[in-house]
Amino acid sequence: MKILKFIFCLLCFSLAVSSFSQSNHSPQSSFPLILDMVHNNPGEAPWKTQFNDPEVLKKMGYNGKVFSLFESAQLAVNWDEVDPDILPKGSPDRLWVDALAVHMDSVYTSAKKAGLMVFCHSDLLLFPKRLVQKYGMEQTFGDPNDPKTQKYLRLLLEQMFKRFPQLDGIVVRIGETYLQDAPYHVGKINDKGNPDKTIIPLLQILRDEVCVKLNKKLIFRTWLSFDTDIQKYMKVNDAIEPHPNLTIAVKHCEGDFQRGNPFSKVLGIGRHKQILEVQCAREYEGKGAYPNYIGHGVIDGFEEHAALRKNGKPASLNDIRAKSNLMSGMWTWTRGGGWEGPYITNELWCDLNAWVMAQWANHPGESEASIFHRYSTDVLHLKGADVKRFRKLCLLSADAVIRGKRSVSEEISPWWTRDQYIGWPDLPKDQKAVANVLHEKDTSVVMWQEIVSLAEKIRFADNRTKNYAVVSSKYGHCLYSIYRSLFYLSAIEKGTYPRTELAKWIKSYDLAWKDYENLKKDNKECSTLYLKNEVRRMGKKFPCADNKVNELRKSL
Repeated sequence: MKILKFIFCLLCFSLAVSSFSQSNHSPQSSFPLILDMVHNNPGEAPWKTQFNDPEVLKKMGYNGKVFSLFESAQLAVNWDEVDPDILPKGSPDRLWVDALAVHMDSVYTSAKKAGLMVFCHSDLLLFPKRLVQKYGMEQTFGDPNDPKTQKYLRLLLEQMFKRFPQLDGIVVRIGETYLQDAPYHVGKINDKGNPDKTIIPLLQILRDEVCVKLNKKLIFRTWLSFDTDIQKYMKVNDAIEPHPNLTIAVKHCEGDFQRGNPFSKVLGIGRHKQILEVQCAREYEGKGAYPNYIGHGVIDGFEEHAALRKNGKPASLNDIRAKSNLMSGMWTWTRGGGWEGPYITNELWCDLNAWVMAQWANHPGESEASIFHRYSTDVLHLKGADVKRFRKLCLLSADAVIRGKRSVSEEISPWWTRDQYIGWPDLPKDQKAVANVLHEKDTSVVMWQEIVSLAEKIRFADNRTKNYAVVSSKYGHCLYSIYRSLFYLSAIEKGTYPRTELAKWIKSYDLAWKDYENLKKDNKECSTLYLKNEVRRMGKKFPCADNKVNELRKSL
Protein backbone atom coordinates (compact mmCIF):
# COMPACT_ATOMS: atom_id res chain seq x y z
CA MET A 1 0.00 0.00 0.00
CA LYS A 2 2.82 2.37 0.89
CA ILE A 3 4.52 1.58 -2.43
CA LEU A 4 1.33 2.36 -4.39
CA LYS A 5 0.92 5.61 -2.46
CA PHE A 6 4.51 6.56 -3.19
CA ILE A 7 4.08 5.82 -6.92
CA PHE A 8 0.87 7.89 -6.98
CA CYS A 9 2.62 10.86 -5.35
CA LEU A 10 5.55 10.55 -7.72
CA LEU A 11 3.19 10.51 -10.70
CA CYS A 12 1.39 13.63 -9.46
CA PHE A 13 4.69 15.40 -8.97
CA SER A 14 5.84 14.46 -12.49
CA LEU A 15 2.62 15.76 -13.99
CA ALA A 16 2.96 19.01 -12.07
CA VAL A 17 6.54 19.51 -13.25
CA SER A 18 5.53 18.73 -16.82
CA SER A 19 2.66 21.21 -16.68
CA PHE A 20 4.92 23.85 -15.18
CA SER A 21 7.63 23.38 -17.82
CA GLN A 22 5.10 23.71 -20.63
CA SER A 23 3.72 27.04 -19.40
CA ASN A 24 4.46 30.16 -21.43
CA HIS A 25 6.81 31.74 -18.93
CA SER A 26 8.39 30.22 -15.88
CA PRO A 27 7.46 32.49 -12.96
CA GLN A 28 10.99 32.33 -11.62
CA SER A 29 12.99 32.89 -14.84
CA SER A 30 14.72 36.25 -15.05
CA PHE A 31 14.60 38.35 -18.21
CA PRO A 32 17.67 38.13 -20.47
CA LEU A 33 17.77 41.93 -20.82
CA ILE A 34 17.61 44.09 -17.69
CA LEU A 35 18.88 47.48 -18.81
CA ASP A 36 19.09 50.99 -17.42
CA MET A 37 19.66 54.37 -19.03
CA VAL A 38 20.48 57.81 -17.67
CA HIS A 39 18.92 60.29 -20.09
CA ASN A 40 20.77 63.59 -19.77
CA ASN A 41 18.89 66.80 -20.52
CA PRO A 42 19.73 67.78 -24.11
CA GLY A 43 22.01 70.80 -24.19
CA GLU A 44 22.83 70.65 -20.47
CA ALA A 45 25.66 69.25 -18.37
CA PRO A 46 25.25 65.49 -17.76
CA TRP A 47 23.60 64.42 -14.51
CA LYS A 48 25.83 63.67 -11.56
CA THR A 49 24.23 60.42 -10.55
CA GLN A 50 25.01 57.11 -8.90
CA PHE A 51 23.31 55.38 -11.84
CA ASN A 52 26.26 56.16 -14.08
CA ASP A 53 28.33 53.82 -11.91
CA PRO A 54 28.29 50.33 -13.48
CA GLU A 55 28.96 48.70 -10.12
CA VAL A 56 25.84 50.35 -8.66
CA LEU A 57 23.73 49.06 -11.54
CA LYS A 58 25.18 45.56 -11.22
CA LYS A 59 24.39 45.49 -7.51
CA MET A 60 20.81 46.62 -8.19
CA GLY A 61 20.27 43.67 -10.51
CA TYR A 62 20.88 45.12 -13.97
CA ASN A 63 22.87 43.23 -16.60
CA GLY A 64 23.22 46.03 -19.13
CA LYS A 65 23.52 49.78 -19.57
CA VAL A 66 22.09 51.91 -22.37
CA PHE A 67 24.21 54.98 -23.02
CA SER A 68 22.07 57.94 -23.99
CA LEU A 69 21.83 59.74 -27.31
CA PHE A 70 24.93 61.91 -27.05
CA GLU A 71 27.10 59.01 -25.96
CA SER A 72 26.07 56.98 -28.98
CA ALA A 73 28.66 55.34 -31.21
CA GLN A 74 27.04 56.87 -34.28
CA LEU A 75 28.48 60.26 -33.26
CA ALA A 76 32.02 59.01 -32.63
CA VAL A 77 33.08 57.19 -35.79
CA ASN A 78 35.58 59.07 -37.94
CA TRP A 79 34.55 57.71 -41.38
CA ASP A 80 38.21 57.46 -42.50
CA GLU A 81 37.71 54.03 -44.05
CA VAL A 82 34.80 55.33 -46.13
CA ASP A 83 36.03 58.79 -47.12
CA PRO A 84 38.67 60.80 -45.19
CA ASP A 85 37.09 64.02 -46.46
CA ILE A 86 33.92 63.45 -44.44
CA LEU A 87 35.73 64.34 -41.20
CA PRO A 88 39.15 65.72 -42.23
CA LYS A 89 41.90 65.33 -39.68
CA GLY A 90 42.52 68.53 -37.75
CA SER A 91 39.11 70.01 -38.55
CA PRO A 92 36.88 71.15 -35.64
CA ASP A 93 34.35 68.42 -36.29
CA ARG A 94 37.05 65.72 -36.42
CA LEU A 95 38.59 66.93 -33.16
CA TRP A 96 35.14 66.85 -31.55
CA VAL A 97 34.45 63.32 -32.80
CA ASP A 98 37.84 62.02 -31.69
CA ALA A 99 37.45 63.51 -28.20
CA LEU A 100 34.01 61.96 -27.87
CA ALA A 101 35.37 58.59 -28.99
CA VAL A 102 38.02 58.68 -26.24
CA HIS A 103 35.36 59.42 -23.64
CA MET A 104 33.11 56.65 -24.91
CA ASP A 105 35.92 54.12 -24.98
CA SER A 106 36.36 54.85 -21.29
CA VAL A 107 32.73 54.58 -20.20
CA TYR A 108 31.92 51.62 -22.45
CA THR A 109 34.96 49.71 -21.19
CA SER A 110 34.10 50.51 -17.58
CA ALA A 111 30.63 49.03 -18.05
CA LYS A 112 32.05 45.91 -19.70
CA LYS A 113 34.54 45.39 -16.88
CA ALA A 114 31.65 45.46 -14.41
CA GLY A 115 29.99 42.64 -16.33
CA LEU A 116 27.31 44.72 -18.03
CA MET A 117 26.17 44.53 -21.61
CA VAL A 118 26.70 47.81 -23.46
CA PHE A 119 24.07 49.43 -25.67
CA CYS A 120 23.84 52.93 -27.10
CA HIS A 121 20.65 54.86 -27.77
CA SER A 122 20.75 56.12 -31.36
CA ASP A 123 18.59 58.58 -33.30
CA LEU A 124 18.02 57.60 -36.89
CA LEU A 125 18.64 58.77 -39.44
CA LEU A 126 21.70 60.81 -38.48
CA PHE A 127 24.92 61.57 -40.39
CA PRO A 128 27.84 64.04 -40.33
CA LYS A 129 26.94 67.35 -41.98
CA ARG A 130 29.90 67.08 -44.35
CA LEU A 131 28.75 63.67 -45.60
CA VAL A 132 25.24 64.89 -46.35
CA GLN A 133 26.56 67.99 -48.12
CA LYS A 134 29.28 66.22 -50.13
CA TYR A 135 26.98 63.58 -51.55
CA GLY A 136 24.02 65.87 -52.16
CA MET A 137 21.74 64.13 -49.67
CA GLU A 138 20.17 67.21 -48.07
CA GLN A 139 16.69 66.37 -49.37
CA THR A 140 16.91 62.58 -49.23
CA PHE A 141 18.92 61.44 -46.21
CA GLY A 142 15.79 61.12 -44.04
CA ASP A 143 14.30 58.53 -46.40
CA PRO A 144 15.35 54.93 -45.67
CA ASN A 145 14.32 53.95 -49.21
CA ASP A 146 16.85 56.27 -50.82
CA PRO A 147 19.82 54.28 -52.22
CA LYS A 148 22.46 56.68 -50.88
CA THR A 149 20.82 56.75 -47.45
CA GLN A 150 20.79 52.97 -47.37
CA LYS A 151 24.44 52.80 -48.43
CA TYR A 152 25.72 55.16 -45.77
CA LEU A 153 23.45 53.78 -43.06
CA ARG A 154 24.90 50.32 -43.63
CA LEU A 155 28.41 51.76 -43.54
CA LEU A 156 27.61 53.68 -40.37
CA LEU A 157 26.39 50.56 -38.58
CA GLU A 158 29.47 48.62 -39.65
CA GLN A 159 31.78 51.40 -38.42
CA MET A 160 29.99 51.75 -35.07
CA PHE A 161 30.59 48.16 -34.05
CA LYS A 162 34.08 48.03 -35.52
CA ARG A 163 35.22 51.20 -33.73
CA PHE A 164 33.56 50.20 -30.47
CA PRO A 165 33.85 46.44 -30.01
CA GLN A 166 32.51 46.90 -26.48
CA LEU A 167 29.03 47.36 -27.95
CA ASP A 168 26.65 44.45 -27.53
CA GLY A 169 23.90 46.24 -29.41
CA ILE A 170 22.06 49.44 -30.18
CA VAL A 171 18.71 50.93 -29.24
CA VAL A 172 17.10 52.80 -32.13
CA ARG A 173 14.73 55.75 -31.81
CA ILE A 174 12.85 57.27 -34.73
CA GLY A 175 10.22 59.25 -32.80
CA GLU A 176 12.31 62.42 -32.48
CA THR A 177 15.80 63.63 -33.36
CA TYR A 178 17.90 65.64 -30.88
CA LEU A 179 20.93 67.59 -32.07
CA GLN A 180 21.56 69.90 -29.08
CA ASP A 181 24.84 68.12 -28.23
CA ALA A 182 25.73 67.00 -31.76
CA PRO A 183 26.94 70.20 -33.46
CA TYR A 184 28.49 68.53 -36.49
CA HIS A 185 25.70 66.13 -37.41
CA VAL A 186 22.25 66.39 -38.98
CA GLY A 187 19.32 64.09 -38.49
CA LYS A 188 15.72 63.49 -39.50
CA ILE A 189 13.32 60.72 -40.42
CA ASN A 190 10.57 60.96 -43.03
CA ASP A 191 7.07 59.61 -42.25
CA LYS A 192 8.08 58.14 -38.90
CA GLY A 193 4.66 56.54 -38.41
CA ASN A 194 4.41 54.97 -41.86
CA PRO A 195 5.04 51.21 -41.79
CA ASP A 196 5.47 50.80 -45.56
CA LYS A 197 7.55 53.89 -46.35
CA THR A 198 9.68 54.13 -43.22
CA ILE A 199 9.43 51.62 -40.37
CA ILE A 200 9.59 48.36 -42.32
CA PRO A 201 12.41 49.31 -44.76
CA LEU A 202 14.48 50.85 -41.96
CA LEU A 203 13.96 47.92 -39.62
CA GLN A 204 14.83 45.46 -42.39
CA ILE A 205 18.17 47.19 -42.98
CA LEU A 206 18.92 47.26 -39.27
CA ARG A 207 17.98 43.60 -38.87
CA ASP A 208 20.21 42.59 -41.80
CA GLU A 209 23.22 44.61 -40.70
CA VAL A 210 23.08 44.37 -36.90
CA CYS A 211 21.33 41.10 -36.11
CA VAL A 212 22.43 38.94 -39.06
CA LYS A 213 25.76 40.20 -40.41
CA LEU A 214 27.28 41.46 -37.15
CA ASN A 215 25.44 39.11 -34.76
CA LYS A 216 24.74 42.01 -32.43
CA LYS A 217 21.55 42.95 -30.61
CA LEU A 218 19.00 45.42 -31.95
CA ILE A 219 16.31 47.03 -29.82
CA PHE A 220 13.86 49.02 -31.94
CA ARG A 221 11.61 51.51 -30.16
CA THR A 222 7.93 51.82 -31.05
CA TRP A 223 7.43 55.23 -29.38
CA LEU A 224 5.81 57.87 -31.62
CA SER A 225 5.90 55.48 -34.56
CA PHE A 226 3.84 52.31 -34.10
CA ASP A 227 3.09 52.11 -30.39
CA THR A 228 -0.60 53.06 -30.28
CA ASP A 229 -2.07 51.40 -33.37
CA ILE A 230 -2.48 47.62 -33.37
CA GLN A 231 -2.89 47.49 -37.14
CA LYS A 232 0.38 49.34 -37.68
CA TYR A 233 2.13 47.18 -35.12
CA MET A 234 0.92 43.97 -36.73
CA LYS A 235 1.85 45.21 -40.20
CA VAL A 236 5.43 45.69 -39.03
CA ASN A 237 5.26 42.44 -37.07
CA ASP A 238 4.20 40.47 -40.16
CA ALA A 239 6.71 42.09 -42.51
CA ILE A 240 9.83 41.60 -40.38
CA GLU A 241 11.02 38.08 -39.73
CA PRO A 242 11.82 37.45 -36.03
CA HIS A 243 15.46 37.07 -35.08
CA PRO A 244 17.04 36.06 -31.74
CA ASN A 245 18.92 39.37 -31.70
CA LEU A 246 15.88 41.55 -32.44
CA THR A 247 13.72 43.00 -29.66
CA ILE A 248 10.92 45.57 -29.87
CA ALA A 249 10.83 48.24 -27.12
CA VAL A 250 7.39 49.26 -25.82
CA LYS A 251 6.47 51.69 -23.04
CA HIS A 252 4.03 50.33 -20.45
CA CYS A 253 1.74 53.26 -21.28
CA GLU A 254 0.99 54.88 -24.61
CA GLY A 255 2.64 58.17 -25.56
CA ASP A 256 4.78 59.81 -22.89
CA PHE A 257 5.25 58.47 -19.36
CA GLN A 258 2.13 60.09 -17.91
CA ARG A 259 -0.22 58.72 -15.26
CA GLY A 260 -3.62 58.12 -16.77
CA ASN A 261 -2.37 57.41 -20.28
CA PRO A 262 -3.79 54.19 -21.76
CA PHE A 263 -2.01 50.95 -20.94
CA SER A 264 -0.11 49.77 -24.02
CA LYS A 265 -2.26 47.95 -26.56
CA VAL A 266 0.69 46.30 -28.28
CA LEU A 267 2.38 44.66 -25.30
CA GLY A 268 2.13 40.90 -25.55
CA ILE A 269 0.97 40.72 -29.17
CA GLY A 270 2.73 39.64 -32.36
CA ARG A 271 5.73 37.36 -32.74
CA HIS A 272 8.69 39.54 -31.75
CA LYS A 273 10.35 39.64 -28.35
CA GLN A 274 9.57 42.79 -26.38
CA ILE A 275 11.42 44.87 -23.81
CA LEU A 276 9.41 47.12 -21.55
CA GLU A 277 10.32 50.79 -20.99
CA VAL A 278 9.71 52.31 -17.54
CA GLN A 279 10.62 55.82 -16.41
CA CYS A 280 11.70 56.08 -12.77
CA ALA A 281 12.06 59.88 -12.44
CA ARG A 282 8.80 60.87 -14.05
CA GLU A 283 9.22 64.03 -16.14
CA TYR A 284 5.55 65.02 -15.84
CA GLU A 285 5.40 64.21 -12.14
CA GLY A 286 8.31 65.85 -10.37
CA LYS A 287 11.35 63.88 -11.57
CA GLY A 288 12.00 62.58 -8.06
CA ALA A 289 11.42 65.87 -6.25
CA TYR A 290 8.60 64.24 -4.28
CA PRO A 291 7.43 60.67 -3.56
CA ASN A 292 5.90 59.05 -6.63
CA TYR A 293 6.00 55.26 -6.44
CA ILE A 294 5.18 53.54 -9.74
CA GLY A 295 6.37 49.98 -9.05
CA HIS A 296 3.05 48.63 -7.80
CA GLY A 297 1.08 50.27 -10.61
CA VAL A 298 3.34 49.06 -13.42
CA ILE A 299 3.64 45.50 -12.09
CA ASP A 300 0.12 44.92 -10.74
CA GLY A 301 -1.89 47.70 -12.40
CA PHE A 302 -2.71 51.36 -11.81
CA GLU A 303 -6.19 52.08 -10.50
CA GLU A 304 -7.16 54.13 -13.55
CA HIS A 305 -6.78 51.01 -15.69
CA ALA A 306 -9.11 48.83 -13.60
CA ALA A 307 -11.81 48.94 -16.29
CA LEU A 308 -9.46 47.20 -18.72
CA ARG A 309 -9.14 44.19 -16.45
CA LYS A 310 -12.92 44.07 -15.95
CA ASN A 311 -13.24 43.79 -19.72
CA GLY A 312 -10.68 41.00 -19.88
CA LYS A 313 -7.87 43.18 -21.21
CA PRO A 314 -4.35 43.38 -19.72
CA ALA A 315 -3.62 46.33 -17.44
CA SER A 316 -0.25 45.41 -15.89
CA LEU A 317 2.98 43.52 -16.47
CA ASN A 318 1.68 40.52 -14.57
CA ASP A 319 -1.36 40.48 -16.86
CA ILE A 320 0.93 40.48 -19.91
CA ARG A 321 3.06 37.66 -18.55
CA ALA A 322 -0.04 35.60 -17.90
CA LYS A 323 -1.11 35.79 -21.55
CA SER A 324 2.18 35.92 -23.46
CA ASN A 325 5.80 34.78 -23.38
CA LEU A 326 7.03 37.68 -25.51
CA MET A 327 8.27 39.87 -22.66
CA SER A 328 12.01 39.32 -22.50
CA GLY A 329 13.40 42.47 -21.00
CA MET A 330 13.10 45.49 -18.73
CA TRP A 331 14.57 48.88 -19.60
CA THR A 332 14.38 51.59 -16.97
CA TRP A 333 15.26 55.26 -17.21
CA THR A 334 16.63 55.94 -13.73
CA ARG A 335 17.17 59.63 -14.47
CA GLY A 336 16.08 61.93 -17.24
CA GLY A 337 13.33 62.45 -19.74
CA GLY A 338 11.88 65.81 -20.63
CA TRP A 339 13.72 69.09 -20.23
CA GLU A 340 15.22 71.27 -17.50
CA GLY A 341 14.06 70.77 -13.88
CA PRO A 342 13.08 70.19 -11.22
CA TYR A 343 16.65 69.32 -10.26
CA ILE A 344 16.80 66.93 -7.33
CA THR A 345 19.32 66.69 -4.50
CA ASN A 346 18.70 63.05 -3.58
CA GLU A 347 17.85 60.00 -5.69
CA LEU A 348 15.76 58.16 -3.07
CA TRP A 349 12.50 57.98 -5.05
CA CYS A 350 14.22 57.22 -8.37
CA ASP A 351 16.24 54.50 -6.65
CA LEU A 352 13.14 52.88 -5.14
CA ASN A 353 11.36 52.72 -8.50
CA ALA A 354 14.42 51.42 -10.34
CA TRP A 355 15.35 48.85 -7.69
CA VAL A 356 11.86 47.37 -7.59
CA MET A 357 11.65 47.14 -11.38
CA ALA A 358 15.13 45.61 -11.74
CA GLN A 359 14.49 43.08 -9.01
CA TRP A 360 11.11 42.14 -10.48
CA ALA A 361 12.81 41.57 -13.85
CA ASN A 362 15.22 39.24 -12.07
CA HIS A 363 12.44 37.49 -10.13
CA PRO A 364 9.17 37.99 -12.04
CA GLY A 365 7.50 35.28 -9.99
CA GLU A 366 8.00 37.31 -6.80
CA SER A 367 5.23 39.66 -5.76
CA GLU A 368 5.74 43.41 -5.96
CA ALA A 369 4.91 43.65 -2.24
CA SER A 370 7.68 41.17 -1.40
CA ILE A 371 10.23 43.04 -3.52
CA PHE A 372 9.19 46.33 -1.96
CA HIS A 373 9.61 44.80 1.50
CA ARG A 374 13.14 43.72 0.60
CA TYR A 375 13.99 47.26 -0.49
CA SER A 376 12.62 48.62 2.78
CA THR A 377 14.62 46.21 4.93
CA ASP A 378 17.74 45.42 2.87
CA VAL A 379 18.40 48.84 1.31
CA LEU A 380 16.80 51.33 3.69
CA HIS A 381 17.27 49.11 6.77
CA LEU A 382 13.81 49.88 8.11
CA LYS A 383 12.34 47.76 10.86
CA GLY A 384 8.95 46.85 12.32
CA ALA A 385 6.23 49.45 12.01
CA ASP A 386 8.45 51.69 9.89
CA VAL A 387 8.33 49.17 7.05
CA LYS A 388 4.54 49.40 7.06
CA ARG A 389 4.64 53.20 7.27
CA PHE A 390 6.99 53.41 4.30
CA ARG A 391 4.78 51.08 2.30
CA LYS A 392 1.72 53.16 3.09
CA LEU A 393 3.53 56.39 2.21
CA CYS A 394 4.58 55.08 -1.20
CA LEU A 395 1.20 53.63 -2.15
CA LEU A 396 -0.45 56.87 -1.04
CA SER A 397 1.92 58.83 -3.27
CA ALA A 398 0.64 56.97 -6.34
CA ASP A 399 -2.95 57.72 -5.35
CA ALA A 400 -2.22 61.37 -4.59
CA VAL A 401 -0.42 61.98 -7.90
CA ILE A 402 -3.22 60.75 -10.17
CA ARG A 403 -5.87 62.65 -8.21
CA GLY A 404 -3.88 65.84 -7.83
CA LYS A 405 -2.46 66.26 -11.31
CA ARG A 406 -5.01 64.60 -13.53
CA SER A 407 -8.02 62.44 -12.63
CA VAL A 408 -8.73 58.77 -12.02
CA SER A 409 -11.49 59.08 -14.64
CA GLU A 410 -9.02 60.71 -17.07
CA GLU A 411 -11.03 63.91 -17.47
CA ILE A 412 -7.98 66.19 -17.43
CA SER A 413 -5.25 66.50 -20.05
CA PRO A 414 -1.83 65.72 -18.51
CA TRP A 415 -0.11 68.41 -20.56
CA TRP A 416 -1.08 71.40 -18.41
CA THR A 417 2.05 70.97 -16.30
CA ARG A 418 5.34 69.36 -17.26
CA ASP A 419 9.01 69.56 -16.32
CA GLN A 420 9.39 72.66 -14.08
CA TYR A 421 6.44 74.55 -15.57
CA ILE A 422 2.84 75.05 -14.46
CA GLY A 423 0.20 75.95 -17.02
CA TRP A 424 -3.48 76.73 -16.60
CA PRO A 425 -5.53 73.53 -16.21
CA ASP A 426 -8.41 73.05 -18.64
CA LEU A 427 -11.51 71.61 -16.97
CA PRO A 428 -14.35 69.61 -18.55
CA LYS A 429 -17.59 71.42 -19.40
CA ASP A 430 -19.87 69.03 -17.52
CA GLN A 431 -20.76 70.35 -14.04
CA LYS A 432 -20.78 66.89 -12.48
CA ALA A 433 -17.36 66.09 -13.97
CA VAL A 434 -15.97 69.38 -12.60
CA ALA A 435 -17.29 68.57 -9.14
CA ASN A 436 -15.59 65.17 -9.31
CA VAL A 437 -12.28 66.71 -10.41
CA LEU A 438 -12.34 69.28 -7.60
CA HIS A 439 -13.13 66.57 -5.05
CA GLU A 440 -10.11 64.62 -6.29
CA LYS A 441 -7.89 67.67 -5.81
CA ASP A 442 -9.13 68.04 -2.22
CA THR A 443 -8.51 64.34 -1.61
CA SER A 444 -5.00 64.58 -3.04
CA VAL A 445 -4.03 67.38 -0.64
CA VAL A 446 -5.35 65.34 2.31
CA MET A 447 -3.28 62.40 1.09
CA TRP A 448 -0.18 64.57 0.89
CA GLN A 449 -0.76 65.70 4.47
CA GLU A 450 -0.78 62.06 5.53
CA ILE A 451 2.34 61.38 3.46
CA VAL A 452 4.17 64.16 5.34
CA SER A 453 2.98 62.76 8.67
CA LEU A 454 4.20 59.27 7.76
CA ALA A 455 7.59 60.56 6.59
CA GLU A 456 8.08 62.39 9.87
CA LYS A 457 7.32 59.24 11.87
CA ILE A 458 9.56 56.81 9.96
CA ARG A 459 12.89 56.14 11.64
CA PHE A 460 15.26 55.99 8.68
CA ALA A 461 18.74 54.58 9.23
CA ASP A 462 20.52 57.83 8.27
CA ASN A 463 19.69 61.50 8.65
CA ARG A 464 20.19 62.36 4.99
CA THR A 465 17.50 59.92 3.87
CA LYS A 466 15.25 61.01 6.74
CA ASN A 467 15.58 64.69 5.86
CA TYR A 468 14.95 64.14 2.18
CA ALA A 469 11.94 61.92 2.80
CA VAL A 470 10.35 64.62 4.95
CA VAL A 471 11.33 67.63 2.81
CA SER A 472 10.33 65.94 -0.46
CA SER A 473 6.98 64.92 1.03
CA LYS A 474 6.39 68.54 2.07
CA TYR A 475 7.42 69.55 -1.44
CA GLY A 476 4.64 67.34 -2.80
CA HIS A 477 2.12 68.76 -0.36
CA CYS A 478 3.00 72.36 -1.28
CA LEU A 479 2.99 71.73 -5.01
CA TYR A 480 -0.30 69.84 -5.03
CA SER A 481 -1.85 72.54 -2.85
CA ILE A 482 -0.90 75.00 -5.61
CA TYR A 483 -2.44 72.62 -8.14
CA ARG A 484 -5.68 72.41 -6.15
CA SER A 485 -6.02 76.19 -5.98
CA LEU A 486 -5.51 76.43 -9.73
CA PHE A 487 -8.26 73.93 -10.44
CA TYR A 488 -10.72 75.84 -8.27
CA LEU A 489 -9.71 79.13 -9.91
CA SER A 490 -10.06 77.58 -13.35
CA ALA A 491 -13.56 76.39 -12.44
CA ILE A 492 -14.44 79.88 -11.22
CA GLU A 493 -13.18 81.41 -14.46
CA LYS A 494 -15.18 78.88 -16.48
CA GLY A 495 -18.33 79.59 -14.48
CA THR A 496 -18.66 76.08 -13.10
CA TYR A 497 -17.87 77.14 -9.50
CA PRO A 498 -19.24 80.15 -7.55
CA ARG A 499 -17.40 83.39 -8.27
CA THR A 500 -17.98 84.41 -4.65
CA GLU A 501 -15.16 81.96 -3.82
CA LEU A 502 -12.59 83.80 -5.94
CA ALA A 503 -10.88 85.68 -3.10
CA LYS A 504 -10.65 82.50 -1.00
CA TRP A 505 -8.86 80.51 -3.70
CA ILE A 506 -6.52 83.32 -4.72
CA LYS A 507 -5.49 83.55 -1.07
CA SER A 508 -5.06 79.75 -0.96
CA TYR A 509 -2.89 79.94 -4.08
CA ASP A 510 -0.70 82.71 -2.59
CA LEU A 511 -0.27 80.88 0.73
CA ALA A 512 0.64 77.63 -1.02
CA TRP A 513 3.30 79.42 -3.05
CA LYS A 514 4.65 81.09 0.08
CA ASP A 515 4.96 77.72 1.85
CA TYR A 516 6.57 76.23 -1.24
CA GLU A 517 9.17 79.00 -1.52
CA ASN A 518 9.91 78.95 2.22
CA LEU A 519 10.46 75.19 2.05
CA LYS A 520 13.23 75.73 -0.47
CA LYS A 521 14.64 78.68 1.46
CA ASP A 522 14.81 76.75 4.73
CA ASN A 523 16.00 73.34 3.46
CA LYS A 524 19.11 72.70 1.39
CA GLU A 525 17.81 69.18 0.72
CA CYS A 526 14.86 70.63 -1.21
CA SER A 527 14.84 70.18 -4.99
CA THR A 528 14.57 73.22 -7.23
CA LEU A 529 11.07 74.63 -7.50
CA TYR A 530 8.66 74.77 -10.38
CA LEU A 531 8.83 78.18 -12.06
CA LYS A 532 6.05 80.61 -11.27
CA ASN A 533 6.25 83.00 -14.21
CA GLU A 534 7.32 80.88 -17.17
CA VAL A 535 5.99 77.98 -19.22
CA ARG A 536 7.54 76.10 -22.13
CA ARG A 537 6.53 73.29 -24.49
CA MET A 538 2.85 73.37 -23.59
CA GLY A 539 1.45 75.39 -26.47
CA LYS A 540 -1.21 78.10 -26.37
CA LYS A 541 -3.79 75.79 -24.83
CA PHE A 542 -2.05 75.90 -21.44
CA PRO A 543 -0.83 79.47 -20.73
CA CYS A 544 1.21 80.35 -17.65
CA ALA A 545 -0.96 79.68 -14.60
CA ASP A 546 0.34 82.64 -12.59
CA ASN A 547 -0.54 85.05 -15.39
CA LYS A 548 -4.10 83.74 -15.39
CA VAL A 549 -4.32 84.07 -11.61
CA ASN A 550 -3.17 87.67 -11.84
CA GLU A 551 -5.84 88.40 -14.43
CA LEU A 552 -8.47 87.05 -12.02
CA ARG A 553 -6.89 88.99 -9.18
CA LYS A 554 -7.60 92.25 -11.00
CA SER A 555 -11.33 91.52 -10.90
CA LEU A 556 -11.48 91.38 -7.09
